[in-house]
Amino acid sequence: MEQVKTTTDVLFILLGAVMVLAMHAGFAFLELGTVRKKNQVNALVKILVDFSVSTLAYFFVGYGIAYGVHFMNDATTLTQHSGYELVKFFFLLTFAAAIPAIVSGGIAERARFFPQMAATGLLVGLVYPFFEGIVWNDNYGVQAWLQTTFGAKFHDFAGSVVVHAVGGWIGLAAVLLLGARRGRYGRDGGVAAHPPSNIPFLALGAWILVVGWFGFNVMSAQKLESVTGLVALNSLMAMVGGTLAALIAGRNDPGFVHNGPLAGLVAVCAGSDIMHPVGALVVGVVAGALFVRLFTLTQNRWKIDDVLGVWPLHGLCGAWGGIAAGIFGSKALGGLGGVNIASQCIGTLGGIAVAMMGGGLIYGALRATIGIRLSAEEEFEGADLTIHKISATADTETHW
Repeated sequence: MEQVKTTTDVLFILLGAVMVLAMHAGFAFLELGTVRKKNQVNALVKILVDFSVSTLAYFFVGYGIAYGVHFMNDATTLTQHSGYELVKFFFLLTFAAAIPAIVSGGIAERARFFPQMAATGLLVGLVYPFFEGIVWNDNYGVQAWLQTTFGAKFHDFAGSVVVHAVGGWIGLAAVLLLGARRGRYGRDGGVAAHPPSNIPFLALGAWILVVGWFGFNVMSAQKLESVTGLVALNSLMAMVGGTLAALIAGRNDPGFVHNGPLAGLVAVCAGSDIMHPVGALVVGVVAGALFVRLFTLTQNRWKIDDVLGVWPLHGLCGAWGGIAAGIFGSKALGGLGGVNIASQCIGTLGGIAVAMMGGGLIYGALRATIGIRLSAEEEFEGADLTIHKISATADTETHW
């Protein structure tokens, strides 16, 4: 029976890994649909190559930093417990690889390709696993201190802060260092619109992410015995709340409507295992409205050219989710308890600090040494032709 349980757990977490892997197609199509036509190929290539670089960085360095586990053993050792540790790595890798996928959307249309690959390796190999290990493996005694001081550890069940806020705040650092796309903002204070190139692809990307997110959240239990339907229902309620809030706040703009469910799902990750479904609905509603409001401020008033709005979507909604877990996860509001608002605030601020410092250091060093931005001519021509030597759709056909 023990062997059956082990193999069942292996299959369970493997299915979760596959579902989250599929979310990377969602990242790709969400970016493809949002950027201009001359940058669509680049969006697709970046996400796939980023994932591949992330795999190597996390396998050889990052996973060891986070969990103290390495895979440089013989196959007999690796296949102990039916290889559960291997599929656990696969599952957590898909989370780690979300960091550069998030950043990619913010720096789209003007970032150089290979410097971004270098940044991906450093972020997934060093910065992300440092904070991941603190929260999910109790590294460096931070969680023990929070438990002793406030009576509860920092609770982040599926990564509102560990994945999304960290990715979003790294993205903000990268966007600020990279600068706005040329022609986006005029010297007179005007804002030039760069409308999405393909709303159907944008919507497809959002739907792929939404479906995969139920693997992201539910399978964060990591073992079948720990799975609970509460996570699934809370994810659903937050998704719905985010959608409707973005619909209203965004005045039926399809870009906002399809990012609304993502905002809700980002925010509910942290407390999806302890909130009441009504609490999850409220968390999603706040996240959907927060995204619309901050995206508008970021783009139009603050002149921060975050192409997909990864800072408001992942950075701010992720931070809201970390704090919301301490509010709506409390027994006073129908939750299961075991959380403390002070611990949630400290953990959330810690994730933001690690992200900003790590992202600023890496992108700042790359900018000062090899450069991170396309030239004006290359940006005007578009990343597709400049980097990949091909456009998304051929303008002419060759006949023999």
